Amino acid sequence: MKLELPDGPFKAYLFDCDGTIVDSMPLHYVAWKRVFLEHGCEFSEELHYAWGGMPTDEIIAKLNEQQGLDMAPAEVSRQKEEYYYEIVHQLQGVPEVLEQIELNHGKIPFAVVSGGTRDSVTRSLTAMGILDKFETLVCAGDYVRSKPDPEPFLMAAERLGVAPGDCLVFEDTAMGIQAATAAGMASVKILQPWERVG
Repeated sequence: MKLELPDGPFKAYLFDCDGTIVDSMPLHYVAWKRVFLEHGCEFSEELHYAWGGMPTDEIIAKLNEQQGLDMAPAEVSRQKEEYYYEIVHQLQGVPEVLEQIELNHGKIPFAVVSGGTRDSVTRSLTAMGILDKFETLVCAGDYVRSKPDPEPFLMAAERLGVAPGDCLVFEDTAMGIQAATAAGMASVKILQPWERVG
């Protein structure tokens, strides 16, 4: 499938990681299901995709609130990441995004802007053999306000020394597109796995 990019020229590309560069959302869901089963927590696949881009600790805190649970966010988050790392070797890339990375690497700077932990993002990109293609990684813990707030994207633009209006964002979630728009950036929506079929 070909990506329809908005008219440029752009001076930097900012990529979300999970569900955008790497088709990791199904693997993350396997890890979430496993850890939540141990804690008696319900977590539907629909909610998993709706909350894509939300930092792990925030997801756990929201579920605690909704379901009257008392999961320790830091501990459950660590467990979930461990389960993900056990299956990270199964990771696949999103072909049309990898194609853009290959075509434009070395021409303009790239950043990853993710709600995932730095460790998780680094392992995913290392598994794909593309970690060295990104000038900077903006991950959970680097910013105060997560997507849909524009802060993570604005931080990436500042690190790259590029004006927000000259950046193109690649995102798979509504929350991410909202954050890019709030940052004054053009964006391209990457389809979810079930949207790509056919």
